[in-house]
Parts: sequence; structure tokens; C-alpha cells
Amino acid sequence: MSAVGAVFSCSCLRSGLWLLKPGMQQMSSLHTAARCAVRDYYEVLVLGGGAGGISMSARMKRRVGAENVAVVEPSKTHYYQPLWTLVGGGAKQLAASARPTESLIPSGVEWIKSRVTAFNPDKNYVCLENDIKVSYKYLIIALGISLHYEKIKGLPEGFKHPKIGSNYSVQTVEKTWRALQDFNEGNAIFTFPNTPVKCAGAPQKIMYLADAYLRKTGKRSKANIIFNTSLGVIFGVKKYADALLEIIKDKNIVVNYKRNLIEVRADKQEAVFEKLDIPGETEIFQYEMLHVTPPMGPPAVLIDSPVSDASGWVDVDKETLQHKKYPNVFGIGDCTNLPTSKTAAAVAAQSGVLDKTISLVMKNKLPVKKYDGYTSCPLVTAYNKVILAEFDYNGQPLETFPIDQSKERRTMYHMKADMMPLLYWNALLKGYWGGPAPVRKMMHLSLK
Repeated sequence: MSAVGAVFSCSCLRSGLWLLKPGMQQMSSLHTAARCAVRDYYEVLVLGGGAGGISMSARMKRRVGAENVAVVEPSKTHYYQPLWTLVGGGAKQLAASARPTESLIPSGVEWIKSRVTAFNPDKNYVCLENDIKVSYKYLIIALGISLHYEKIKGLPEGFKHPKIGSNYSVQTVEKTWRALQDFNEGNAIFTFPNTPVKCAGAPQKIMYLADAYLRKTGKRSKANIIFNTSLGVIFGVKKYADALLEIIKDKNIVVNYKRNLIEVRADKQEAVFEKLDIPGETEIFQYEMLHVTPPMGPPAVLIDSPVSDASGWVDVDKETLQHKKYPNVFGIGDCTNLPTSKTAAAVAAQSGVLDKTISLVMKNKLPVKKYDGYTSCPLVTAYNKVILAEFDYNGQPLETFPIDQSKERRTMYHMKADMMPLLYWNALLKGYWGGPAPVRKMMHLSLK
């Protein structure tokens, strides 16, 4: 076999001109520096360097050894995005949410600084940029979710104007805080799109912080705070929704349901919403401040891919996280079609289950550990208060502490602002935190 067989073109593979079996690729230890500095085969290949990808690479390192694991991730900086709610509200600095990706990749694990461009699960390889192909024995897909500001007419160019921000992007989160500081009087509008989103509570968390800030600065009486949501409810779990509706009433916030942002006229400070319950009818709102939660969807590479469902999400079993068609392929986090809220807390719980699933698959055994859909959303309702929502696939509360977590609590705020970041950096990303289930059992004396 020619030395160039160590790394070769995906375009050749797609045309069927040159195919190598994984065993042959594994035997080849040659590196072709002109094409790619990485090997052409790994026992475990992880796609994505977010929370799911990093945590699973740490766990897989312990399973098969660092030299047999690689992570594909193009970004040089990793962000703890749950902190951006507090950044947009002026309670935290953006820099506190950032770490170099290099510092988080487990020691000895290969970091492939590239993007995946195509999948071939039938032949056990993926294509990367520059027509590079990498084969695998096991594949973990952790590609996250994509933001689509461009699906709103007038964006993203509208962010050049003041008065508009968004806590969902590193480029726009600090604009939220500036828009809040510059607010004088008028409408402060907060939106929720007509698509799946990551951290479904975040679009209204910043609204509550805006209310608190405007009260603190004496501007609240001149502000009309409006939450325009595409949903028909304020929150998907009734216990927490009831609590939030009481808070909304107390804070004199206006909620308009079934409203989806479709256009921003930044020069006129106008936001156009479609009425989802009246097709074809729109409504224009003047704003002094606008916080945009963008439409979101699966990464482009997953759309119409062989590993995805009809909507573009990685098609996995909701209990084991194993792919429904390809038993050596697995998914975790926001890119999957798991029917639960897309949060870092969900990733933590999924990582523990997926670790057990893969370990059994590696031994040719059937997975037995089951993911119950656990997810968590710390609903920030003020600069010192949080409702800690925790629930499962059925939308039933699955609370860690033996107290009523639908009540606003200062302790939960400090957990959100101070403890959870430490847990994220020092436990989840190192593959040691699989969610609070053990703590829950201890707190409830094993009754749950």
C-alpha cells in the first residue's frame, strides 16, 4: 500500500475509486504532513468540543487510552454559555465564561482542529475539511446546535445598531448589557423563536434581570416590558410555569403568546412578529430595547445526513443514546433528537449514561443504563433569586433537593452563579460529573 494511503481524499472515497478497511488504516502509522497531521484511524472519534464532546473524550480516554481518542473541533475558545445570562444582565464578565480549547482537551487526546463535512457510517469514516478522511471504530456526535439570526429579516446586520442584543452569541451578549444600560423609556421586548432552542428558560431570564436593573436605576416606571413568545405557555412544566406566572404578574410584565419574530427594522427600532394563531397576520412593535433569541436548528452537516432523522437531528435511542441504525455511533447533547430540553445539565446526565452504554457495547453487550430525560433550568428571576427547575422526559419535576424548588431562592442563585461554573470546569468537562442523581437519592433518603 502506498504511503499516501495513510490520509486520502474523501472525494475519491465518494466516487468509489479507493476504499480501505479500518483495520488496514489502523496498521498504517504514517503521517502525511502535507495533508493532515492526524492519524487516519481512531478507536473513538468525538465530533465537537463543547460540553458533550469534551466530557465524553475524557471518559473515553479512561476507557481506551488517550492515544486512541480524538476530538474534532475548529474553535480555539470554549465558552461556558450558561453564564451568558448573567453577562447580558451585567452580573458577570464575558471573560469569565471563556477558556482556551487546548486547555480543556484531555491530556494525550488528539485535537483535530477542523470541521466535519460528511458522514459515511456504513464505511465507518467521516470527512473533514480539505477532503481529509478519518475512520473510527466508535463515533460520538456532539456537534451542538446552530444559531440562525439570518432567518430574521434585518439580522444579523441589525446588531450594528444600538438597542439590540442577544445573550446567545459571543458577538452580541455584551450588546444586551449596553442596551439595558442605555434604556430610557419605552418598550423592552424579549423574544422566543418558533424553533427548538438551547436553554429554553434563557429568553425570559434576561427579562427578569432587565426588570430588576430598571427598578434599581429608577427607570422601571417608564418601561413596558414585553415577552413575545412563539409558545402557548410560559414554561413547559406546569409547576414552574405557575410560579413564573405569579412573578410575571407581580412584576407587571406583558406576555404575548404565539408571537414569532420575523423582521427587525433596526433603523426605525421596529420589530415585526407573525401571529402564529392567525396565519398571514403580523404585528409591529416599537422598541427601546430588543433582546433576540434566534431561530436554531441542527448543524448544516447533519441535515440530510445518514446519521440524522428527517429534521436533521442525530437519531438516537432516547434511553441509551445509541444510534438507532448504526450500533457503533452515539449522540449527546443539543444535536440529538432526544425529547428533552437542551441544556448543559442534560448533557451531564447524558454523559454518565452514554459512558455506560459505550462500555457495554465495547464488550458486545446490550446497554442497560437508561437516560430518563433529566434536564435542569435555573430560572434567574432577579440578581439574587433563582427557581431551580428540574424535570424528566414526561415534564414531571425531578428535583434534587427535598424542598419546593418552584420558589425563588437566594441559595439557588449562588448555585447558578458561583457553584455551577466550578462544577462545569472541574467535574463535567473532566468526565467526573454525570448529573445529580446520586445527590438526589441521598437528599431524598433513596425514596426517589
